[in-house]
Amino acid sequence: MHQEHALSGFSDKYNVTKLVYAEVYETAYQAITREKQIKNWKRSWKKRIIEELNPDWEDLSTKGGFFL
Repeated sequence: MHQEHALSGFSDKYNVTKLVYAEVYETAYQAITREKQIKNWKRSWKKRIIEELNPDWEDLSTKGGFFL
């Protein structure tokens, strides 16, 4: 969906086409809480967590798997 820019929004506006990091939670509340936490992080912190778990910045949407 993101690769084709099928919907307008963040991914279309900024040409985001790869999923390089994801976390899975049992509830929407947990996921939203974590998303808000990460949004407050410095860019360098975000890059470090991605590079620790996905050093080649592979597109996880094509791998069928996610990091927890």
